[in-house]
Amino acid sequence: MRILLIGAGGMVGSRVATEALRRGHDVVAVTRSGRADGVPPSPRLSRVSADANDPKAVAELAEGVDVVVAAVAPPRDGSPPTGPFLAVASAIIDGTRESGTRRLVWVGGAGSLEVGGGMRLSDTADFPDAYKGEAAAQGEVLDVFREITDLDWTYVSPAASIAPGERTGEFRVGANRLLTDAKGRSHISAEDYAVALVDALESGDHVRERITVAY
Repeated sequence: MRILLIGAGGMVGSRVATEALRRGHDVVAVTRSGRADGVPPSPRLSRVSADANDPKAVAELAEGVDVVVAAVAPPRDGSPPTGPFLAVASAIIDGTRESGTRRLVWVGGAGSLEVGGGMRLSDTADFPDAYKGEAAAQGEVLDVFREITDLDWTYVSPAASIAPGERTGEFRVGANRLLTDAKGRSHISAEDYAVALVDALESGDHVRERITVAY
């Protein structure tokens, strides 16, 4: 499989690239700098510098690939994140369409996951204020995806907590509801999140669905 991975230099993106390479897939790793330092060298890896806000650049890179994976994050500079994040999502969606590639997988957020009574995680009293803007931006992008019928998209939400850790290969996959363990915790390592995402790429399951992964 040939994968165009936008945002390959981040915590999640670098681990998705590493997992895909581990399984023998070809990865075109896109970052602004063209470096993707967290991804190990491989003959199956190409590093490319591009601006994800440019749909024509996305279309050129996505032509002929099997899937586009977007691991981009909302702005974290204190400015309102929703507008810029929707803009980059639109550019990636439009570029994917223009390229003729149908499969698009989005590294999503956990804030829009349901916790009961019609409430989202981001609406709970314990949700950190510092992440509410980012959660709202990711939720808006999920709403955009849910209106798309001409692309085979999948939106992959992590658990409430995601951080570097171990690759165990053991986790649960859910849909729209926050997954918690017996102690009420919701967490996943970035490594196992990457395993789940690449599993979805390989299986072709969860088309036009949001999924979530947690221990």
